[in-house]
Amino acid sequence: MPRLSKNTLIAFVAATLAGACLHFVYALAPNFVTAVFSPVNESLWEHVKIIFWPFLATALLLTRRGEKGCRGPWLLSLLMICAVMLGVGYVYHVKAMGESLVFDVVLYVLLMAAGFLLALMLDRPAVRKRTDLLTLMVLALGVGLVLFAFLPPDNILFTDLSGVNTWARIPC
Repeated sequence: MPRLSKNTLIAFVAATLAGACLHFVYALAPNFVTAVFSPVNESLWEHVKIIFWPFLATALLLTRRGEKGCRGPWLLSLLMICAVMLGVGYVYHVKAMGESLVFDVVLYVLLMAAGFLLALMLDRPAVRKRTDLLTLMVLALGVGLVLFAFLPPDNILFTDLSGVNTWARIPC
């Protein structure tokens, strides 16, 4: 098991707190800029932002002076935890009709922790060689997060799940 440095642990705590704060930014100051970085509604897709932006910023900060390819493991880890958040969120909220805030918070913190650990565990030459491809994939996800904040497709991942018994309104 890889060991996390003191700086990485501090970055984990800061990124996790930043993501938690991002959840409320759009509600406090609804505008174009906050819509880019903060969830504009309670859809599964919009909640990827609370992982994506803080984790990406932290990854860029922690690897700013690293050698070529050092960002690859962080970018792969970011893509993985975003996919898991969408998948688990879909199963829990849509299929199992769950609405527990505790579940959501625990999932968020666990995924952030998993992201930091995965970045260290995935630090392999094969991953580092694919940093350019991973950068393009993360860029595509970032563009999707911005675009779909303003033009969400008619899909269950983009449906606002706020309110009571939201599963009854979801077109499955």
